Amino acid sequence: MPQNGSMTSRERVLAAFAFEEPDHVPAWLGAAPETRQMMVEQLGLENDEALSVYLGDDFRRVYAKYAGPDQFSPDHNLMPGSTYRTPFGVERHGYGYGMPREHPLIGATLKEIHAYHWPDPAWMDVSNIRTEIEGWQGQYAILGGDWSPFWHDAIDLIDMDNLFYKMYDEPNLVDALHEHIVDYYFGVSQRIFDTTADLIDIFFIGNDFGGKTGPLMSEAMFRRFILPHLKRLIDLGHDYGLKVMMHCCGGYAPLIPSMIEIGMDGLQALQPSAKGMDPAELKANFGNKMVFNGCIDTQFVLIEGTPELVKTKTQEVLDIMMPGGGYVASPSHDYLLPETPIENIIALYDTVRDYGQYAPKRFQALSDTF
Repeated sequence: MPQNGSMTSRERVLAAFAFEEPDHVPAWLGAAPETRQMMVEQLGLENDEALSVYLGDDFRRVYAKYAGPDQFSPDHNLMPGSTYRTPFGVERHGYGYGMPREHPLIGATLKEIHAYHWPDPAWMDVSNIRTEIEGWQGQYAILGGDWSPFWHDAIDLIDMDNLFYKMYDEPNLVDALHEHIVDYYFGVSQRIFDTTADLIDIFFIGNDFGGKTGPLMSEAMFRRFILPHLKRLIDLGHDYGLKVMMHCCGGYAPLIPSMIEIGMDGLQALQPSAKGMDPAELKANFGNKMVFNGCIDTQFVLIEGTPELVKTKTQEVLDIMMPGGGYVASPSHDYLLPETPIENIIALYDTVRDYGQYAPKRFQALSDTF
């Protein structure tokens, strides 16, 4: 099931990011490791890379590897029941990456924030990345840099309710907390880009600022506490000649204009069931300024629907989002979960492959309406 067309995957993606219509809408495969392994086994494929090729994924992603002190390792010396340790020493438990077991800075003073055992970016080994990318021989759009979920880490460290209170009561403490967290992520990504920016296309980061009913904070609070740190990461990517795309869940449409102001190039996930995230509205309001990656509903269509429903809804989204470029076809979440029927996943990518061609006159009527 490889993509058809005359462009390489990398060329296809870069055309979309330039708001040009490529030969074919780019496709993105975001799936949990458990989902990917399940598909590899049930489809009788050789390995994970074969799955990406089979479904027509135009992206490949690279990571630095932890090589720091054992006591801060993400997966060693954990308490019983813990599944993961964040770079900032918070152990998590439960499904996937789980929930924090404690909030070590919940009662911290500003002095204690500064004195905390913040991680060293040098703990991340970037030596494997260049060789890994070269193995793909320039065929795919490469995602690199650290995920940088600084908002989530702040919540882990001082608790979400407390974080919101501190925004009003001790704004300087919140500023310091975010600055230390972003210092680490900035340093890790800088190490990656110093060695391989010439082979990376997109700096991919992730933070969730929306809920089902709208943004988690007002636009004013977002601009005050979040935007400066996002801008710092975006500027880092741009300084190395990279596009910057962020994963963000929920309804956050009121925040998109501020993201455009600071140079965000793309947004990934785009949950159409969340408030304000209707694909047609997103395309009409921001489609010539922001690359959108997602919009094909994960919960109600991919998990609960049938292959026929998946095909219909995918075609509807493609008709809305494809004209003029600036769109990557994918599910409305970065991770397809194991409860997603494999036949529905295949139906999505079959439809993207078969229906996603940019024929010269196909979108003329739709284009005339914008």
